This record gives sequence, C-alpha cells and structure tokens, in this order.
Amino acid sequence: MNSIPQEILGLLGDWRVYAAIAVTALAGVMRGYSGFGTAVLLAPAYSVLWGPRIGVPVMLLMELVVSMQLVPKAIGEANRRVILPIGAAACVATPLGAFILITADQDLLRRFIGGFVLVFGLLLMSGWRYHGSRPLPLNLAVGSVAGLLKGATGISGPPVILYLLAGPEAVKQHRANLILFFGTIAVISVIPPALGGLIVWSTLAKLLILLPVLMLGVPLGARLFHVLPDRWYRRAALFFLVTTGIIALLA
Repeated sequence: MNSIPQEILGLLGDWRVYAAIAVTALAGVMRGYSGFGTAVLLAPAYSVLWGPRIGVPVMLLMELVVSMQLVPKAIGEANRRVILPIGAAACVATPLGAFILITADQDLLRRFIGGFVLVFGLLLMSGWRYHGSRPLPLNLAVGSVAGLLKGATGISGPPVILYLLAGPEAVKQHRANLILFFGTIAVISVIPPALGGLIVWSTLAKLLILLPVLMLGVPLGARLFHVLPDRWYRRAALFFLVTTGIIALLA
C-alpha cells in the first residue's frame, strides 16, 4: 500500500495536479474576497480531473480548513437568526446527499455538477435575486436543499447565496453570513465521505499539495476585498465560474 510521500511523488509527475493548483489559487482568492467560491470552482474542476468520488472529498477537506480560518471573525458580524437555522437544516440533510455521492454514476454526477454550476453562474450574471421575506420555514427549506447538494456534489452555496443576497444587510454582513453558513456545514460534510471510504491516502496527498495554495489565496482575497472595485472582481469571477461549469458539463 502506498504511503503519503509516495502518493505525493506520483502526483508531482501528473499534469492534472498543476491544473488543480492553478484553479485552487483562484478559488482561494475568490473565497477570501467574497466569502464563497471554494466549492463552486473546485468541485467541477476536481471532478473533471479526478472524478467526483476523489475530487469532492478533497474539496470538502479544504473547505473545512478554510472555514475554520474565517469563521471566528464572522460570528460577530453575521445575522445568526437567519444563518443558524439554515445551517442546522443543511447539516441534517447533508448525509442524505452523501449517499448519492457514494452510489451515483460518476460521469452523470460530474455532468450534473457542471450544469448546476453553469446555471448558477448564469443566474448571477443575469442579476436575478430572490426578493421575498425570510421566514423560519423557508430558511429551513433552503438549508435542506443546500445540505442535499453539499453531500452529493460538495456545492451548497448557490441556493443559499441567491437567497441571502435578497436581505437588507450591508455587503460586509452578507459576506459574514456566507462565511458562517459554510463554517456551520463544513464539519458535517466530511463525515459521510470518511465513513464511506472515500478519504484514502491519495486524497490526503492531494490535500497536502493543494491546501497551502488555497491558504495563501484566502488572505490575499481578503485583502483585495478592501481595495479592488467590486465590478472588476465580479466580472472575472463569473467568467471563471461559467467556464468551469461548461468544461465539467461537456468533458
């Protein structure tokens, strides 16, 4: 059985890990700047490179580490009355979605992830937003959908992002809301893949290579949040989001 050092040496001779490093750097900047971006970029990209059963667990482990880095500050800034019910419902639904990840056809799941990300990117580009109220039953429903998606694809953000952007909070609190939600669900999301045998030596080797890249990108993105015009960032992020979705859908 291979050890982690042997797995790492093998990966360094594979072009796919260098493609993953480039996408991971961009995802780190997106996450630090906006509070999201890790899963919606990395899940389709890693699924194309290695397949969902390998790519999604790697992404979930990275998401866990990054979330723990950002959550402490976000707790005091977020709207906890809205976020905690959404996060609780998502945590309950995530194991059900993980069953799909473990049992579904991998090509079909990869294409679903790509199509899902593509639709999400196009919705963001269109400017569409939910404009209704945010009562508790709807918070729980949105959280449940997000949890199912998180377990199956590693991507919980789209329904929550579109839903929360309807709120009256300032940009800073919107960002904190997203960070707190992703932090709430991050711990639960890694448990089903671990129990299902999807986290193995090769998974950890990829994590050790890619995690430092992500960790460098997050503080850079957080710094850019204070200096980069929002319209510049938004255009670039949406372009990469839609492109990644198309590649995962058609690859």
